[in-house]
Amino acid sequence: MDQRVFKISGIPAVLWGPPCSRVILAVHGSQSSKTDTPIALLAGIAAEHGYQVLSFDLPEHGERKSEPTPCTAEPCVRDLRAMMDYAQEKWAHISLFANSIGAYFCLLAYAKQPLEQAWFLSPVVDMQRLIENMMAAFQVSAERLQREQTIPTPAGQALSWDYYCYVTAHPVAGWKPQTFLLYGGRDALCEKDTILRFAQRFSCALKIIPEAEHYFHTPAQLQAFCSWLKETMESAPAL
Repeated sequence: MDQRVFKISGIPAVLWGPPCSRVILAVHGSQSSKTDTPIALLAGIAAEHGYQVLSFDLPEHGERKSEPTPCTAEPCVRDLRAMMDYAQEKWAHISLFANSIGAYFCLLAYAKQPLEQAWFLSPVVDMQRLIENMMAAFQVSAERLQREQTIPTPAGQALSWDYYCYVTAHPVAGWKPQTFLLYGGRDALCEKDTILRFAQRFSCALKIIPEAEHYFHTPAQLQAFCSWLKETMESAPAL
């Protein structure tokens, strides 16, 4: 697989596959990077279907782990828009792949962009509900969070009042691309009713793998992921 490693507006990126007119912007999830297993698998399958893949590291991930920029919605949306600006200069046809929290950032950044298709793996589609679930699990009230501003949790992720305010002020208001969702039936991070409601609201094609959890990593789960990519890419309109 051809790979070009470079930077876009200072952001470490990888371009996968031989030159063509179609590209898939690939956005990883939490605790991952631009070269993680789902993106590498995506790149191989995409090349067979006439796409290049452009991936990059979110703040606090991959080559950016030592940067002070937090991996929260506002800076991630800014980076995603920089990547879109670059893609629009280089390719005539742009699609999207995003995993987990990366999908949420894309819903904020790309709601008005002319994406042709989108593939979401274990997407976080309701960040407000996720944060409020964490608050309930660790018995943190909104009043306490506002008072203390930042509260560490036993899960290793801190609750932030500023982040919570940003999320509540920026709900997902629209989404137009033809979108394919792959979801694990045992996903404990994003509840099934949330995914079903999102799929119905935006007319997404939803596939559920009953035995899978949020993190697709076993051989069987990755095989299901690859099969899903192949099936859905074959349905893309020919150029």
